Amino acid sequence: MKYKINSTVTGSLPKPNWIAETGKLWSPWKLSGEALELGKLKATLSSVEDQLSAGLSIITDGEQSRQHFVTTFIENLSGVDFKKRKVVRIRDRYDASVPTVISRINRKKPVFLKYAIFLRSLTKLPIKFSLPGPMTMVDTLYDKFYKSREKLAWRFAEVLNEEAKDLEKAGIDYIQFDEPAFNVFFDEVKEWGIAALERAAKNLKSKTIVHICYGYGIKANNDWKKSLGSEWRQYENIFPLLNKSKIDQISLECMNSKVPLELLSLLNNKEVLAGVIDVASKKIETPKEVFNLIKKITKYVSPKKLTCCTNCGMITLPPKIAQAKMESITKGSKLAEKYFFS
Repeated sequence: MKYKINSTVTGSLPKPNWIAETGKLWSPWKLSGEALELGKLKATLSSVEDQLSAGLSIITDGEQSRQHFVTTFIENLSGVDFKKRKVVRIRDRYDASVPTVISRINRKKPVFLKYAIFLRSLTKLPIKFSLPGPMTMVDTLYDKFYKSREKLAWRFAEVLNEEAKDLEKAGIDYIQFDEPAFNVFFDEVKEWGIAALERAAKNLKSKTIVHICYGYGIKANNDWKKSLGSEWRQYENIFPLLNKSKIDQISLECMNSKVPLELLSLLNNKEVLAGVIDVASKKIETPKEVFNLIKKITKYVSPKKLTCCTNCGMITLPPKIAQAKMESITKGSKLAEKYFFS
């Protein structure tokens, strides 16, 4: 068997300027109605072409069909009132005006199914699709109905599982749940976070992934990271729990972070998606820099269990820089593949 080191992106890629302002989070759509729906498909096609051109081996939709990785999914559920808003603290980091949970959460219809079907039609390579994780969804709302973060997370997990099963039927090979909140609420991760995540992934045949990082390169996240000291050891709290979980793969950040790489040894039962690209910097990593980081990572993770990706989404970066960074992932991964498996 010839082993390879797969390459992919974590989630978002820059949106074309004709559909939303490029390089900006929460950017409003510039189109509406049928034009917007066609625009999302056109943007997805462009994103896939960019990934194929860069040589990535696992392709995503670049999150071109969503305005935000959490709220776009929530907007398509019943039980949440977007007109009733409250200011809450997001991940103990910054204040935001968020919608209110007013009744039982239900998924009225598949949210991303048509985009998954379209993505499947664009390539024969393995494909990955991202969904928000239950705990991160809870942390993005004001709850007036369940009055329990755990109960609300469990209901979100049930709804996410419905969506994930539809994505699986559409041919998605990897289903990723984004849980940045896992890096903050350690007690809740232990008490119910892992269980809710496993409920979201229940009975899936597709490979399941949980992505946990230190966030986009925005000021609130950068300021938070400055407060964490010379070593970022948050993963130390959650990796032992995830290592015992039913989730197949763990996605995390490594490039230019202060995460001690030896913490990766806590994931000896799992496959690892290592972030080898810094999304908080416009500096383009060279393939050799990526390769050198991979060699350090493989002191703790078998290269046979390794996939290379970005630290987080690249929506905030200029398109040309994001493209160059994707090419560096591919070239660096190929260097490592030749080094370990030739």
